[in-house]
Amino acid sequence: MTSETIELIQGKNGIELPFESGNWVLLKEEGYSPIQMLVASVAGCGAYVYQSILNKSNISYTFKAVSVKYTRNQEKQSKPIESIDMTFEVKVADEDQERARRALKLISKHCPVIQSLDPAISVSETIKFI
Repeated sequence: MTSETIELIQGKNGIELPFESGNWVLLKEEGYSPIQMLVASVAGCGAYVYQSILNKSNISYTFKAVSVKYTRNQEKQSKPIESIDMTFEVKVADEDQERARRALKLISKHCPVIQSLDPAISVSETIKFI
């Protein structure tokens, strides 16, 4: 087991995550909200995991982007995330596209960020071949 510590500080415009090139303000009006950062973390981790799976599967690809859409449960007081839907834009040879599509199913199993989410949050992955 490994343990890491991250310290957030109170900045002049909100809670900040210190970083060498400039602090990240965790406030929607000043940068990204904590919810948006969580969703971005899911997408970022999912993208790295997917690329690793494609590499290990010897599938040649060009990764363009991952877009992520999320919904929040408006019926609960804190409006928690209800679903996260990721779409990966990837260039893959026609003969490898089905393998690349099947590889999507391995992302959640190998992504520590997704595994850390509340099980009630639905996470889906789709691919758009470019």
